[in-house]
Amino acid sequence: MSSPDPDRLRYAQIAGAAARHAQGWRLTAEEEAAAITELTETAAGRADLLAERAGTAIGFGEGRPDAARYQQIAELCIAAGADQALIERWIKVGRERAAAVAAIPYTGLPPGGLLLPMLRAALGRPRLHSCLCLRVIGPAR
Repeated sequence: MSSPDPDRLRYAQIAGAAARHAQGWRLTAEEEAAAITELTETAAGRADLLAERAGTAIGFGEGRPDAARYQQIAELCIAAGADQALIERWIKVGRERAAAVAAIPYTGLPPGGLLLPMLRAALGRPRLHSCLCLRVIGPAR
């Protein structure tokens, strides 16, 4: 078994730190300073990985309801020392990832909707069948 790529591990740590601090609303000066400090320390001089996270956040977040949070992730990474010359390339990657996610069809709720899992949990039965649901709550009207 091969070892995990250290760059990917560091990138994941950067992404996690940025996501923890980015709230989508204005941070206080203390919150922002703490976020930048943590990102700078986590990146350990890897301005390229900060740029990757900043760019993918911008690209992925475009047009989303939570775009402000993704923009804030990017701004924190830039403030922590992201290599701004690399960000544009990563914005494209973020857009591609967003398009891939958008292409996954919504398959709807599971058969029986959310009612079956809720009844299973309420009754403590792992295999509650739909016929029992009809007995408990009656047929749909």
